[in-house]
Amino acid sequence: MRLTKLLSGCAAAVAITIAVGSSAFADTFALVTINQQALFFNQINEGAQKAADAAGAKLVIFNANNVPSAQNDAVENYITQKVDGIILVAIDVNGVKPAITAAKNAGIPVIAIDAQIPDGDNVAFVGVDNTKAGADIGKFYADYVKTNMSGTAKIGVIGALNSFIQNQRLDGFKKAVADSGQKVTFLDTVDGQNVQDVALTAAENLMTANPDMTTLYATGEPALVGAVSAVTSQGRTGDVKVFGWDLTKQAVEGIDAGWVTAVVQQDPAGEGKTAVEALVKLKKGEKIDPIINVPVTIVTKDNVDQFRGMFK
Repeated sequence: MRLTKLLSGCAAAVAITIAVGSSAFADTFALVTINQQALFFNQINEGAQKAADAAGAKLVIFNANNVPSAQNDAVENYITQKVDGIILVAIDVNGVKPAITAAKNAGIPVIAIDAQIPDGDNVAFVGVDNTKAGADIGKFYADYVKTNMSGTAKIGVIGALNSFIQNQRLDGFKKAVADSGQKVTFLDTVDGQNVQDVALTAAENLMTANPDMTTLYATGEPALVGAVSAVTSQGRTGDVKVFGWDLTKQAVEGIDAGWVTAVVQQDPAGEGKTAVEALVKLKKGEKIDPIINVPVTIVTKDNVDQFRGMFK
């Protein structure tokens, strides 16, 4: 009898715990990200988590580990779980569209963050105009070549060819450089696949194959880490200038030393925060803008001090 009562009491306690757990959060939001290796994506997670905590909402995070199909599966699973909203950092912006449409049909709003979905059924986009920002760093690069390199340079590119947004950054950069009229020769573009180790190997091979290279452009954080490591390991800090996206501790050290010249810095934590806040507004029946742009900063020796705190 005592055992029966004890088990009944335990069951009741579990039931209460489940009930409290399920009612502790007003809403549940899902964040489907690309990977958790890059600082950039982790900062998105942090900003989103803080906003969710402030709103009394639950945030669940899915790491796709750079696999596009895993993102589709995750969205479909979250539809089944009937979450209240989904934030998506897409790898394949076209391939994930059917899953976004399925979420819409299920009454679950999807906010795309960082990567725009062409003609997608997401309710909004939060992030950077990557083509424009690519053009901005391209103009900065061209001005640097004109002022500091007598108007002539040879450049190699480390990208992530499966990333729609990083291809946009490259397209905007190339067009701005071409329009500048400077004598810039584009050498090879290598694929870092958004993975630091792969980007490092690709950067080293790129530099070995092009010993006359004078500049490097990296389209994302893993690519920039690879570029910085390759230039350092090959002893080229004196004759190769690096330009890229997304600050890291190593990039800041390169800026201080003078061979990392300029880095486009986004506000990933701000993007994550804004996306969650937008979902909260939707749940309250409020309207949000379909495009919510988050500004970028081109970080150089002149303004790098304001970003040092990120890496302490």
